[in-house]
Amino acid sequence: MWEARAAQDRGAELLEWARAQVLVREPVRRELFRAPQDRVLVLTWWEADAFDDELPELPEPDAELITRPVHRWRFESIE
Repeated sequence: MWEARAAQDRGAELLEWARAQVLVREPVRRELFRAPQDRVLVLTWWEADAFDDELPELPEPDAELITRPVHRWRFESIE
């Protein structure tokens, strides 16, 4: 999971930036979300053998586009 908060009035620009990012390899699934306060969230699903496998990550946008560093978390599905 990748989440960032855009600089004031730049939420649409951050969303388009996130949408345009090309990863070294494509995830099984990728979804983009937006939230109040110009937040953008990107969820990706991957095929991996272990929780700590090396996986591509979306980079940090230019500092002028965000209000704080990007937050990243990994989750695994529990069935």
